[in-house]
Amino acid sequence: MMIQQQFVADKQRWALLERGRPLDDSRSFRRCLGQYPTGVTVITASHDGGPVGMTVNSFASVSLDPPLILWSIRRESRNVEAFRSAEHFVVNMLAHDQVQVSQWFCTSHPQKFELVSWVAGLGGAPLIYGAVAQLECQRVSVQEAGDHLILIGEVKQYAHFDGKPLTFSNGEYAMTQGLPREHHGAPN
Repeated sequence: MMIQQQFVADKQRWALLERGRPLDDSRSFRRCLGQYPTGVTVITASHDGGPVGMTVNSFASVSLDPPLILWSIRRESRNVEAFRSAEHFVVNMLAHDQVQVSQWFCTSHPQKFELVSWVAGLGGAPLIYGAVAQLECQRVSVQEAGDHLILIGEVKQYAHFDGKPLTFSNGEYAMTQGLPREHHGAPN
């Protein structure tokens, strides 16, 4: 009886919402990808003597030895040339209370760097105050990948601070919440 009840509960929980081919319905595919929660970062650099930055959630660690990370940028982004040519960039991992910062850097707001506190890091790339972590990177390579470029950087310096990260899932901002102790452990 218990197994049958569990089966019914699982069947309701796993109801199919959408299925298709990504090239036939890109919005549906994007919703599918949105099921995977991501952290919210602002990637910054210095370009033509001034700061540039944009909100990015396509960030991932690659290697510990050497310490490599990656992120991607749309080829049509107004910042693509600035980041493609920047020797250094910073991954500012936003804190749960920095939704407004994320929104400022999603736009072409001309004074977004005047709206946040920051200091120059390696190569002049801005370190945004209040982030839960900052990775100061030297660009290692730029790879072409469909409608995006993948930028790989070697982490030269890092800092992390007490706080909860800001995340994005299912088209909205979210916060992380730990599970009870029996679920602890790290994925590979």
